[in-house]
Amino acid sequence: MTRKEPADTPLGDDFHLYDTTLRDGAQREGISYSATDKLAVARLLDELGVGFIEGGWPGALPKDTEFFARAAKGELALKHAALVAFGATRKAGAKASEDKQVRALLDSQAPVVTLVAKSDLRHIERALRVDVDEACAMVRDTVSFLVGEARRVFLDAEHFFDGYAYDPDTSLRVLDAAATAGADVVVLCDTNGGQLPLGLAETVREVADRTGFRLGIHCQDDTSCAVANSVAAVQAGATHVQCTANGYGERAGNADLFAVTGNLVTKLGMEVLPTGGAAELSRVSHALAEIANIAPDTHQAYVGSSAFAHKAGLHASAIKVDPLLYNHIDPASVGNDMRVLVTEMAGRASLELKGRELGVDLAGQPEALTSAVNKVKRLEAGGWSFEAADASLELLLRREVDGPQNRVLDNPPFELESYRVVLDHRSDGEVVSEATVKVHVAGQRVIATAEGNGPVHALDAALRQALSPHLSWLDTVELADYKVRILPGHPGTDAVTRVLVETTDGSREWTTVGVHGNIVEASWLALYDALVHKSLSVRA
Repeated sequence: MTRKEPADTPLGDDFHLYDTTLRDGAQREGISYSATDKLAVARLLDELGVGFIEGGWPGALPKDTEFFARAAKGELALKHAALVAFGATRKAGAKASEDKQVRALLDSQAPVVTLVAKSDLRHIERALRVDVDEACAMVRDTVSFLVGEARRVFLDAEHFFDGYAYDPDTSLRVLDAAATAGADVVVLCDTNGGQLPLGLAETVREVADRTGFRLGIHCQDDTSCAVANSVAAVQAGATHVQCTANGYGERAGNADLFAVTGNLVTKLGMEVLPTGGAAELSRVSHALAEIANIAPDTHQAYVGSSAFAHKAGLHASAIKVDPLLYNHIDPASVGNDMRVLVTEMAGRASLELKGRELGVDLAGQPEALTSAVNKVKRLEAGGWSFEAADASLELLLRREVDGPQNRVLDNPPFELESYRVVLDHRSDGEVVSEATVKVHVAGQRVIATAEGNGPVHALDAALRQALSPHLSWLDTVELADYKVRILPGHPGTDAVTRVLVETTDGSREWTTVGVHGNIVEASWLALYDALVHKSLSVRA
């Protein structure tokens, strides 16, 4: 389970990348990790190569106690990270060796312990209700005891920046109590998250000059500056930075591990992860979001799906010459990809680049490219959106190109003659939709009728009934998601409906779009594109 040294990076113990997702990150509203979840999170963080993983507060929370017990029994085999137990100093007037919470830290068998202690005079006097001498003794005694039990100790100086601004001498006395008792790092905590980068960096630099202690940084994001504050602290001399995955944490959250790491690696040239670790940032970020049951932030720096997505035609023109002209780094260096978005803002370069991404070569076909650009602009003005519907866009482009690429119009998998959908409100209150489709497939005219719990469901069922005997691949195709948005019409016009259909065949997913004043017809257009797009891969 344990490693006492941090990750095997080129920087070794000279710099600590410390993750507190399982303790501070778990305080985010809506997150509730089970002990099994916590083990899965720890394994992913270890795969990434962070130096220290704070597992929680053993003795205070049952799930955290269970997590450490299971880790100690062999369910957590860490290759890179050292496991950390978090807890408080002894109570006032007690002995550290007899304090139940302190003993629980030892019982966790974690090789590293992070203690939290108040370093703001106001909190010491009003919250702890002790004097500064006793507060320092609580720190000194607990650190000394744990060090004597062969534990490596870090101290989180809670509310440090606010306390230092109010009474710097008291805050420094708390740091001194920890450092002289054997704490390896004293961590300056912006607990209320109210600091700004320049002021915070100035304080870190001043404390480093006055004490000579090894300093860490822990930032909350209440000013949206947690990442910037963390990086500024490192530039000012901090060699231990605490973060959480995707910035999870209470209130506005914590410093985002992936943004901080991305900045340290790509901007400051600090090798804080093992070789190849940076390229795993996007994968691990998304995997941790799944465990937390929180949708990934598409606009998250470095790892979000939109982090390297370009919409404006001016950007695309430059990217066509050199992708780095509009990307601040190579997306692959953090495991991400560049994407070109096609909207009414798209120009010829955008569409040509997007076509290349989708496997449609528009180079050397200026008439087809111009026609495609004009069609996209016209459709987008009418409510269509191709940003999230690459499959429909690919079909549109293929319909424009000449030559062997154009396989859509020549031989579609089926042709629609007509469809009809009716709604049946029965005497028992049950509402059932019935759809009838007439299609031409494999040289035959087929009529099929099916019921469903809604008009789109019934239409899909009838279509499948008609096509399944003739399209062997249809049984593998399933509707994965269905989204409807009502778009306001222009003055004097009715609203229109936009439908996005996400389809899967078990190995890949693709999204198609349909727009019409009638929701059933909009759904039909998206369903039709979904099946035609699948037929392309079958024929390829």
